[in-house]
Amino acid sequence: TLAGVMSSLFVSLNSIFTKKVLPVVDDNHWKLTFYNNVNASVLFIPLMIIFEGDIIMAAQEQLTSSAFWSAMSVAGFFGFSIGIVTVLQIKATSPLTHNISGTAKAALQSLMAFYIWGNQPTVMGVLGIFTVLGGSLIYTFVKMSENAKNAPPPQAPLVQKEQEMQSKV
Repeated sequence: TLAGVMSSLFVSLNSIFTKKVLPVVDDNHWKLTFYNNVNASVLFIPLMIIFEGDIIMAAQEQLTSSAFWSAMSVAGFFGFSIGIVTVLQIKATSPLTHNISGTAKAALQSLMAFYIWGNQPTVMGVLGIFTVLGGSLIYTFVKMSENAKNAPPPQAPLVQKEQEMQSKV
């Protein structure tokens, strides 16, 4: 439970800091992702050596296999892609919206696991999943209502064309 709480805390903090730091990199998601990946490489390589050095040395033969590097390349591509999409979603919406959509996705994946993998559902587990999905649905409805109130009224196509013609003159 502590690991789950800490995970949620750090995911939330990551979203908040992503939104806060985007202006520093001129709202450029490519720059932010580059900096994140460089920082992760610099920080994690020494940690891997310290905490997993003996396992890495024992698996040295596997580290040279093409199957390992193919799997690592595919995982790296998808990880990088998820990072880009995450930054774009936070940039377009908010950290809260990103966290709610991530939680809803995880709940939906848990629901799918019952069917795909034959996991045994518990009453509390199913209740939790539907609570998350229901809360996410309500949040989406509220945000859509807020956005509809704040949106400018739609203009008739004829009025819009007249305004475009006048602005060209």
